[in-house]
Amino acid sequence: MSRAVSKRSSASASQASQKKSRPSRAKSSPKLDVAQLLHFYREMLLIRRFEERAGQMYGMGLIGGFCHLYIGQEAVVVGMQSALDERDSVITGYRDHGHMLACGMESRGVMAELTGRRGGYSRGKGGSMHMFSREKRFFGGHGIVGGQVSLGGGLAFAAKYRDDGGVALAYFGDGASNQGQVAETMNMAALWQLPLIFVIENNKYGMGTSVNRSSAGEGLYKRGEAYGIPGERVDGMNVLTVAEKAKEVVSHVRKNGPYVLEMETYRYRGHSMSDPAKYRSRDEVSKMREERDPIETLRELIVKQKAASAEDLKAIDADVRAIVADAAEFAQESPEPDPSELYTDILIEA
Repeated sequence: MSRAVSKRSSASASQASQKKSRPSRAKSSPKLDVAQLLHFYREMLLIRRFEERAGQMYGMGLIGGFCHLYIGQEAVVVGMQSALDERDSVITGYRDHGHMLACGMESRGVMAELTGRRGGYSRGKGGSMHMFSREKRFFGGHGIVGGQVSLGGGLAFAAKYRDDGGVALAYFGDGASNQGQVAETMNMAALWQLPLIFVIENNKYGMGTSVNRSSAGEGLYKRGEAYGIPGERVDGMNVLTVAEKAKEVVSHVRKNGPYVLEMETYRYRGHSMSDPAKYRSRDEVSKMREERDPIETLRELIVKQKAASAEDLKAIDADVRAIVADAAEFAQESPEPDPSELYTDILIEA
């Protein structure tokens, strides 16, 4: 069973080769699975509400260091994860909280790590950018721009070496796509036909610079062409479009090697919590929220298709808010790491 279709408990329970120049569009279909629609809605809403609370806690001084929110980009990771299974691995950059939740990591452990508490996934020592879960096959959370992509190549190499049928997803942004290690990894992935999907989350701005000013060429999805790697641009604001394309591409990569997917998406907040985002207008952000928001788009479809009522969706929101509130409370009540933890996880005997 796909990890992305596993159900989450409530807060009262224990926290358990085709190229295209235009974005794909979701197809209206009467055969859409109701359970899947509601699962996608819940998963995206959980990420949204979690990130909103994380932003609040950062403002209160409860989260230190850097904090990069995923608000607006939820459809990318939720759609991609729906095509994976227990053989597959995920690695990403520093805008990673949404990826963790979509992989099935518990909100309690993620929030506790954000606040530097012992109950966090890295026992309070990793913070926002350095959380891992071998159980969920989530390998970070990395602070070096583009550095995770070469590590993703290593995960894909391991899957091929073991012949276990696994696929590796390496998520990175439009800014990171210009880093040298990305090109190096594409070269090796093509040479060895590694089962690696390069997922470029093009949210239009690399830190504070527009992608139009920083990246040459007609499309980031074409970056693999020099190495014979196929690529596509996808509407990353529509979870159904992403999920449909993810299923197709994951199947292709298991048999045929690497692929590049450029997800056209948008972040509503600044690059990080310390970024006032003055390089774009409020009208630009408002227009995207009003016309393209991935959660609202899916909500309207669910109601239109009578997969659930507006009241049903309100109940899901209430449940999600309770889970996030529980995570925040757990994080604040969890003790800080013992000083002895400074000397742990430094060396492993191989």
